[in-house]
Amino acid sequence: MKIFFLLLFLAPLNLDSQEVDASDILFLKIQELEGELASLRSELESQAYLIEKLLEEERIQVDNEAPKVAGTDPEIESFRFEGINDSKSIDEVYDQAISDLNNKDFQAAKSSFNYLTNNFNDDEKIPLSLFWLGEISLLESNLEESENFFQRLASDFPDHWRTPLAHKKIGDIFMMSGELSAAKIKYQYVVQTFPDKTASSLALQLLENME
Repeated sequence: MKIFFLLLFLAPLNLDSQEVDASDILFLKIQELEGELASLRSELESQAYLIEKLLEEERIQVDNEAPKVAGTDPEIESFRFEGINDSKSIDEVYDQAISDLNNKDFQAAKSSFNYLTNNFNDDEKIPLSLFWLGEISLLESNLEESENFFQRLASDFPDHWRTPLAHKKIGDIFMMSGELSAAKIKYQYVVQTFPDKTASSLALQLLENME
């Protein structure tokens, strides 16, 4: 009989212990989720700053590749996509979009870049527009849309100078989505395929951090 009462006395203690353990586990899970959200928030907050750096990198790239030929035919300079009755050239629309980016008017920039990708055909401005659309979507936390833009750039313009970084960005999106294996595979692809590019160095650093 004494054993029976002893068991009755200990039963609530065991139950309380289980409840405490469950609460501890829940608390740790919440902390883990809060840490992941804080990391994601930090990544997105830095996106605007990264856009500024990428804009500067693009200006340097364009300056280095600009033709040094005087007396260019103005009709050639003001190229307009054949079949589109539009008063603005590709360069004019693109320059306006870049200006909007510099002014942090991301919605206006997105509208112009979308207009370019949907209505024009240009081996330099279209892949750049796709890249910036991916960046803006990332800033908006629209990971799926961002990935689609980067994937389109990578598949349609495999030789463009922004393509290595587009692949690396796709890896970043996998990482932010919790798809660590997919992110690792994508980073490894960037390192192996573009060993001399800045994107490769960035991907390699992320791979080392994942070890």
